Amino acid sequence: MIDKVRTYIDREIGLPPEAFILVALSGGADSSALLLILKELSYKVHALHCNFHLRGEESNRDQAFVEELCKRIDVPLSVRHFQTEEEAKRRGISLEMAARDLRYDWFREEMKNLKASCVAVAHHRDDQAETLLLNLLRGTGLRGLAGMQPKHDGIIRPLLCLSREEILDYLQERGQSFVTDSTNSERIAQRNKVRLDVIPLLKEINPAVVEHLHFASENVRQSLPYYKKGIEATFNEMRITGTCFPLSALSSQTLLHEWLLEKGFNRAQEEEMLSASNSQVGKVWHSNNHFVLRDRNSLILSPLSKQAEVPQIKQEIVSCIGKTGPDIAYFDADLITNQIEVRPVQEGDAFVPFGMKGRKLVSDFLTDRKLNRFEKAEQFAAVCGDEIIWLIGHRSDNRFRVTDATKRILKLSVVKS
Repeated sequence: MIDKVRTYIDREIGLPPEAFILVALSGGADSSALLLILKELSYKVHALHCNFHLRGEESNRDQAFVEELCKRIDVPLSVRHFQTEEEAKRRGISLEMAARDLRYDWFREEMKNLKASCVAVAHHRDDQAETLLLNLLRGTGLRGLAGMQPKHDGIIRPLLCLSREEILDYLQERGQSFVTDSTNSERIAQRNKVRLDVIPLLKEINPAVVEHLHFASENVRQSLPYYKKGIEATFNEMRITGTCFPLSALSSQTLLHEWLLEKGFNRAQEEEMLSASNSQVGKVWHSNNHFVLRDRNSLILSPLSKQAEVPQIKQEIVSCIGKTGPDIAYFDADLITNQIEVRPVQEGDAFVPFGMKGRKLVSDFLTDRKLNRFEKAEQFAAVCGDEIIWLIGHRSDNRFRVTDATKRILKLSVVKS
């Protein structure tokens, strides 16, 4: 099995014998085997352990286990503690996603600090089969069918050539124990449902399903370079550039998907772009870091500028109106009946500008202020429920203004970075 991994590393990853590898070590069977295998292959290794503090005493048990293991086999270890629940709440994402982002951000940080060649993670053939099924369920493109890559952006997966059964056999032969994450048996996460329910059902149909799914993803992965060349040639032929997608090319969702790849847009937004009519000139779609503008003859892609990063708003109750300016607004606190959120301006948005009585389209208001279409596309608003209360940087809504009858004053201000 050691020779199998060595051959896979040479063929798919290309690590030189002198490579310095950081190893993500949870203490589970897969990562424990990964550490031992890389050590047997004589690579210089340094283990990284994340304590996400999500499983109480079990998290501390895992940390103690990896500390003992690394001490016994003389491998240096770095441990990082994360307040994962706080991070997930702050960003409004799942615990699983927060843990993943925290983990990989730290891995890349340590790779730079320690001047390592790469970070090795312990995904294996069974994980690849689960990933392929999950991608299919989410509605993936060709790249999703390729599954996880042996190497990508500093992350390597030397065990993709092994099955879970082979890994357990290896640990048993060497008398190496490991810890088990109790949440792996819970059917909350989608991956657990696939592992515990879907894969066993598919094995009843075909006992070799994991192996066949792995081979399918390998076939797609090896075909990707030829696919990419075809996409590039078609882009050139249809005059699709990094920033401009002609409307004449909108008959192909595949081309649009490739144009927006890794820009943060979802499939629903892509479908809206495909079906946008001539009457929707000026419509804008946002991701976390880009926006697409529907122009007369094309879609225009642009990164959000530093000024267009989602503003962070500070809220405080004050006794009187003080300093004013484009980044400060005051409101009758008792009229704010829902949580205040900040979002990009959307097509059809309207509000009652301070000092006026009638509603006005935000797009018309911004046109009057001589903003161009790109500046409009990067405009944000503070909203309360379905109503805009503040067009940030411009004007608050007259309906929520402070009056003589106001008992409590709410001050909103943009937090300067």
